[in-house]
Amino acid sequence: MKKIGLLSDTHSYWDEKFALYFSECDEIWHAGDVGSNAVLQKLESLGKTLRVVHGNIDDHSIRTICPKFLRFTVEKTAVLLTHIGGYPGKYEPAIRTELFTQIPNLFVCGHSHILKIIYDKNLQMLCLNPGAAGKYGFHQVRTLLRFAIDGADIRDMEIIELKDKN
Repeated sequence: MKKIGLLSDTHSYWDEKFALYFSECDEIWHAGDVGSNAVLQKLESLGKTLRVVHGNIDDHSIRTICPKFLRFTVEKTAVLLTHIGGYPGKYEPAIRTELFTQIPNLFVCGHSHILKIIYDKNLQMLCLNPGAAGKYGFHQVRTLLRFAIDGADIRDMEIIELKDKN
C-alpha cells in the first residue's frame, strides 16, 4: 500500500502545511502550475517520491524537467497525470488521444481550481482534481487530497481544506 499526497495550482506559493499533511505519504504528486523552482525544491526536500507535470503558467525551466503527461503505475493502479484534463463527459480535446489510447485506472489533473472526485462509469476510471493549493485564482478555499493505493484499490480519500487564501 502507498499513501499519496496530491496538490495542484500552487502558483509559486509554498505553505508549510503541505509538509505537515504529506509527512506520512510515500509519494507526492503535483498536477501542474507549480509556478517556481523554489516550490519544486521544497517538495523534493520532503524526501518522498515526487511526480510533477507542468501547467500552462509554468516557465521553460519547469517545462524542461516536468513533462506535460506522466504515465506510471503504483501498486496495480495505472495512472495518467496532467494539468489540463477536464472531467467525465467534458475531457479537454488536447488530452483525449492520450487518455483514450490507453485508459488508466486513475486520471489526475488540475487547472480548474475546483476540487473534483468523479468516477467515469464509461471508462471505468476514477478522475481526481485536487483543486488549488496556492493563493492565486478565484477559489475561496485552498485544497489538497490524500489517499491510499492498495493494489488496484484507491481508498481512504481525504479532502484537506487549508481555509481561506489569505
